[in-house]
Amino acid sequence: MPGGKHMLGMGKNRVFGTAKVGDRGQIVIPQEARRFFGISPGDTLLILGNEKSGLVVTKPEVLHDLADKILGEKDETDGT
Repeated sequence: MPGGKHMLGMGKNRVFGTAKVGDRGQIVIPQEARRFFGISPGDTLLILGNEKSGLVVTKPEVLHDLADKILGEKDETDGT
């Protein structure tokens, strides 16, 4: 693979690489993942997790979209 980087899985699920945790608890998201998901400097990301499954890092909009699916996309302003 170019540059010795590995991107596993070409379906819905992908592995973009690894990230080390720095002294201040910061990680660097691999460039390929930032490009793929449209993550830019200054963006806010949502961190979810549990002991069994680990961590999930995603854009907050994902939670809004999920809530819309669960609760329905009801618009309270027009009563529908």
